[in-house]
Amino acid sequence: MTKQTNYASPTPVEIPPGYVNMMGYVDESGVNGPGCRAVVWVQGCKRECPGCFNPASWSFEINQLISIDELVGKILANPHNEGVTFSGGEPFWQAPALAEVASKLKAAGKNVMSFSGFTLEELQSPKAPRGAQDLLSQLDILVDGPYVDSQAIHSPESPVSSRNQRVRVFNPAFSAQVNWASDQVEIHVLKDGSRIITGFWGQMGLTEE
Repeated sequence: MTKQTNYASPTPVEIPPGYVNMMGYVDESGVNGPGCRAVVWVQGCKRECPGCFNPASWSFEINQLISIDELVGKILANPHNEGVTFSGGEPFWQAPALAEVASKLKAAGKNVMSFSGFTLEELQSPKAPRGAQDLLSQLDILVDGPYVDSQAIHSPESPVSSRNQRVRVFNPAFSAQVNWASDQVEIHVLKDGSRIITGFWGQMGLTEE
C-alpha cells in the first residue's frame, strides 16, 4: 500500500476517466455487508471525522489507480464474491466511475452496497457530488451518515458503527439480510505478505511484514 502522510488534501485530485483511485481491496469479506463479498476502499474524503477508522483514506492524492474494467474483472474472478461493498474514504466523490463498476457487476448478477458519510437526503439533493444519482440507482443497500464518535456502537449485533447511521435497503430481496456486524474482525493476508484488518467498528487496518 502507498503510505500517506497528508491526510487532508483540500480538493479532489483529478482522476483519469475510466479509473478508480483505490485505497485497498479484499475478496470474500463477511463483515462489510450481506453474504460473502469484495470490498473496495476508495481514496479521498473531506470530512475528517473525529475517531475515523481510516484516516489514511482522507487524502485525495493518487494511491492505487485501477481501471473500471480491471476492477470489475478482479471482483468477478473470485466466484465466492456474491457482490461488492464500496467504502472509504467517500465513495460518492468517485460516483461516476463506481456507478459504471456497479452497472457491470449488476449485469453479471452481483449485488452492490455502499457506505457513505453523506445522508441519503444529501445525496438526493442538487448539491450532491457529481454522479450521485447514477450510483444510488445501482445500489441494493446504502449505509448513510457520517461516523460520530460520541454515538459509537460497539456491538456484534449492529450493522452500523454509530447510532446516527441508517441502513437503506433499496432492493427488497435484502430486507432480511441486514445481518452483518460492524464489531467483528477479519484479517486478510495478501500475496505480498501485508495484512488488511477489517470489520472492527468498520476499521480498515493495514500492516506489513
